[in-house]
Amino acid sequence: MAVRIRLARHGRKKAPFYRLVVADSRAPRDGRFIELLGTYDPMTDPAAITVNEERAMHWLKVGAAASDTARGLLRKAGVWEKFEAEKKPVE
Repeated sequence: MAVRIRLARHGRKKAPFYRLVVADSRAPRDGRFIELLGTYDPMTDPAAITVNEERAMHWLKVGAAASDTARGLLRKAGVWEKFEAEKKPVE
């Protein structure tokens, strides 16, 4: 099973609200997911991003691939840099 970290769209028309979820890559965009990692609200100024860093790190370590948009949100939250730092070998 290929697992991805991606966004699921919620909210009403012209007022989007996204959930950052871990889902099977074959599942529909707004369909079944494995775990909720956080939220993203682009309608606020500045955009509100909340991420459960511990669980996001866990899923990245076990091989979940992040979509381009999810990777950008993880970078803004500071999770992606921590993951990259742990991935590099210690010299």
